[in-house]
Amino acid sequence: MNEEEKALVKSYFSPKKLRKKQYLLQEGDACKYLAFVEQGLLRSYNVDDKAVEHMLQFAWEGWWISDTYSFLSGEPAAYNIDAIEDAELLLITLPHFEEMMLQVPRMERYFRILFQKNIISKERRLLSSISLTAEEKYLRLQHSNPELVQRIPQQLIASYLGITPETLSRIRKTIVQKK
Repeated sequence: MNEEEKALVKSYFSPKKLRKKQYLLQEGDACKYLAFVEQGLLRSYNVDDKAVEHMLQFAWEGWWISDTYSFLSGEPAAYNIDAIEDAELLLITLPHFEEMMLQVPRMERYFRILFQKNIISKERRLLSSISLTAEEKYLRLQHSNPELVQRIPQQLIASYLGITPETLSRIRKTIVQKK
């Protein structure tokens, strides 16, 4: 992008700081923003009827996070989004997002590719969740994001993998013993 396009794109976003454990979005509210993480770590999750959290996504520096369905439709959000660490975000509303797409065609292509990659990632995660063992899922996560595994509390990693914290602890112990 040229400098004029960069300045125009930046004008559509609003900065937002979140403290650790502060919500960006609560389930049932309409998702008003698509958020880009400049600094910090966020999570997206759902809480079931038994008060068990189910981790959907983690977002760290350079990643986007939102309840996409709620953001695009205005329907109530199915997820909570909160900060695992203090965070600095750039937020964009749907009207600004749509205007940016019209004014800066390069951003439309960027988001098309981003959304395609997101679909592929979710399909792979779904396949992994039904076809890999708990140890294989953890090893894959550890291999693809070693620094992230160090930043995220173990109970949240267990939830993301769909296993109990005790199972994750046993897996980690087994891995250490194998080395």
